[in-house]
Amino acid sequence: MINLSITEVCRRTGLSSRTLRFYEQRGLLAADRTPAGLRCYGVSALTRLHNITALKRAGFSLMQIGSLLDGGGINLLRIIETQLDVLASQSAALNAASASLFAAQRALAAGRTIDLDTFCNLIKQGESIMTDQATWQKVADRYFSPDEQARWLEKLAQLPKNFDNDAYQAKWADLGSRVAAALPMDPASAAARAYLDEWNALLAPFNAVADQRMKTQTVEMYERMDEWSHAHSPGFTKAVWDFIKAVAAAKT
Repeated sequence: MINLSITEVCRRTGLSSRTLRFYEQRGLLAADRTPAGLRCYGVSALTRLHNITALKRAGFSLMQIGSLLDGGGINLLRIIETQLDVLASQSAALNAASASLFAAQRALAAGRTIDLDTFCNLIKQGESIMTDQATWQKVADRYFSPDEQARWLEKLAQLPKNFDNDAYQAKWADLGSRVAAALPMDPASAAARAYLDEWNALLAPFNAVADQRMKTQTVEMYERMDEWSHAHSPGFTKAVWDFIKAVAAAKT
């Protein structure tokens, strides 16, 4: 029987140990244990891990993946074919974008002007690469009406002019990764309360401009993260969200 340590699985697959533990917490993946109590993975676990990652890349939510795997309705050949189609499409798009940018760079370096067709092509390719923003818009459209989105924009305009949204999102991603790496943790512990304090501090800019209706809607949206987080990550997982809620409940 072949069993790989969690370190070896991470080295060979490129996945993080945090990801493997998260899948285990969600009931998607089971690890065996060595006599010393360390996680190890055999052929069946690695096969299941491949199925999880393949389905995730294909756009399925973790809840859907669990149902598919446990129901036995997996066509691995079709999943691999879908992966190859997606990779081929992405590769073609990136190659075309690179070719256009290099052509524009050479033209500008030589003192030539860029023609209309090149400008249009660069705009088109820039739009296709901005997938994250478009995906987030789809999430917003799903949970907020146009009037509600307009109210959001009006409220967010009240943020300080020097507010750096990219830096703000990076802080959420950093906090989310640190909390995920620390799980499981006692929600009533001092360390858990420290994470909650840091979470609330990051929420301060949002709380300063949002009304109660906006706050309620946002909580409802994050309660349903499994429906959309596979396509757009807010910087933290549903497990982290649930943990923070548990810490807040333990504090009251």
